[in-house]
Amino acid sequence: MDAKTPFQNRFQRLSLARRLLIGALLWSALLVVGGVFAISAVYRAEAVNILDDEHSGTIQTLVRAIRPLDDGTGRIEDIEDRHPLDPRFTVPLSGKYWMMVAVDENGDRVGDITSRSVFDETIVLPVALTRDALANPGQIISGNGAGPADQPARFTIQATTYPERATPVLLVAISDRTLTMEGVDRLRTILLIAMLALAGGTLLAMAFGLHYALRPLARIQSDITEIREGRQAALSGDYPAEVTPLSEELNKLLEHNRAVVSRARTHVGNLAHALKTPLAVLRNEANGETQLDQVVRRQSQTMHENVDHYLRRAQAAARAEALGVRTQVSEAANGLVRVMNKLFAVDGKTVTSDISDSVFVRTERQDLEEIIGNLLDNACKWCRSEVKLHAKPAEDGLVEIYIDDDGPGLSPDQRAEAVKRGVRLDETAPGTGLGLSIVADIADMNGGSLVLDQSPLGGLRAIVSLRRA
Repeated sequence: MDAKTPFQNRFQRLSLARRLLIGALLWSALLVVGGVFAISAVYRAEAVNILDDEHSGTIQTLVRAIRPLDDGTGRIEDIEDRHPLDPRFTVPLSGKYWMMVAVDENGDRVGDITSRSVFDETIVLPVALTRDALANPGQIISGNGAGPADQPARFTIQATTYPERATPVLLVAISDRTLTMEGVDRLRTILLIAMLALAGGTLLAMAFGLHYALRPLARIQSDITEIREGRQAALSGDYPAEVTPLSEELNKLLEHNRAVVSRARTHVGNLAHALKTPLAVLRNEANGETQLDQVVRRQSQTMHENVDHYLRRAQAAARAEALGVRTQVSEAANGLVRVMNKLFAVDGKTVTSDISDSVFVRTERQDLEEIIGNLLDNACKWCRSEVKLHAKPAEDGLVEIYIDDDGPGLSPDQRAEAVKRGVRLDETAPGTGLGLSIVADIADMNGGSLVLDQSPLGGLRAIVSLRRA
């Protein structure tokens, strides 16, 4: 595969809205520049056509204003009463001019009659236009050249022949192009401003439209976040027709995820039953006092504990991968607190809980109950008289659950050993040594951790961190 350029990588990371806006911007720029120049060119061409039409009329008038003399010399004279009537032809340097130019056999200028507007200026006829006119008598030839005082001018020339003359007479109409060019420039400026305003307004409207049109995608993102945080089970489905198929497929995916997790739990339960039953049979059969019976019972118990441990881990891992998990800490803890108070009341031990109803974690209730249950059970076994339970939101989107007791506590080295699987710091106490290890595993699989510390009550403090929902 070809390596992508940094530009390609940056473009691929652009949002859909920005891609559409960039495309619209490029198209608008092309439209503005192309439209302005195209319309300006059309306007200029039309203005030139109007000048040429005026010139054609002026030349037709000049044709009627020429009268050949009857003296056999071929000379001509103009008839003033038949001159073009436009008053601009009488105003010096008005921008409108006409000429009757006599040429010799070589095409050289030998005499002329001009409008009063020429004043005392000398107008040099464009050589190329003059040559074309002389080569095509009677045909009107138009083009650009320099007028009086080097003004940019439009020329129209017609070579007219007479039987009495051996050479033709050039009839010329001239217009200053300055006003036309200024008009084109003004039009171009107006068009540029208008089209920029139109393009800007269109882009602004498009931006607002895209913002409104893409809001359903933002809603989907928000709903997915709610599902991930456990505050919502599925997408609402209240989306535009174009987005509804996407939401439906996402809901199907969520349902599939739940089904996979459910099947995993079922398989884990079946596996537990399949393994624990033979182990129980082995323990029951090895009921003698021989060395073999003792070995079988000991190894069966070890296998039972290992199976139980890893099955719990598998169950916790399956639950941790589920979406939409959200459990209220106080609801899960209060029931366990009541059970512990009943179990240890005979020993004069009490368990109190101070947890707000607003604290939620992204952990299955079963896992949370197992975490708190193991920690409370451990604390009640070792405390003298009091166990306290509370929870509070922490940094980095976590919730910290504290279990404090007033027991003998543990040294720092003992705390590190206590969370290892199967470690029992006091072999005389009941239990398998798996409780704290299971808590640590379940917390880790749910994106949290277990930390043991010194309790303000004098005993051990267990701090469980779980993801906040």
